[in-house]
Amino acid sequence: MSAVIEKKIQIVDEITTKFQESQSTIVVDYRGLDVAEVTELRKQLREAGVDFKVYKNTMARRATEKAGLQELDASLVGPTAIAFSNDDVIAPAKVLAGFAKKHEALEIKAGIIEGKVVSVDEVKAIADLPSREGLLSMLLSVLQAPIRNFALATKAVADQKEEQGA
Repeated sequence: MSAVIEKKIQIVDEITTKFQESQSTIVVDYRGLDVAEVTELRKQLREAGVDFKVYKNTMARRATEKAGLQELDASLVGPTAIAFSNDDVIAPAKVLAGFAKKHEALEIKAGIIEGKVVSVDEVKAIADLPSREGLLSMLLSVLQAPIRNFALATKAVADQKEEQGA
């Protein structure tokens, strides 16, 4: 086999592995963004722990076939970049949706959330969710509320008894 074909097989295997291992994958059309904007986008994604790469659509289609995600093939047309996140489901959607609001040239095409192909609307809905830390703080405040209310009620009863005794 020639070296070129070997290289292409490695790329397809790399993309397939990323599709299978990532918690969240977002496919975008970056046409219309200048170099400075793409650099800024890459920086924001890197800070969020997201891998952002441009692959040839033919290679990506072969990878979707291997990974069993052929529903994504319709989105792999024109200039396409793919953002992969192995840790955080919300991070790539949040960064890309926020960037798309400021830069209308960036278009979200589709996504894969935990192995399921999702539409643009679902990606945007996920982007609107609070971050993991935000969700944890909401949970913590819900868990603390009964204890706080009990403490306030106990203090009120103690204050009332103290007033009656005085």
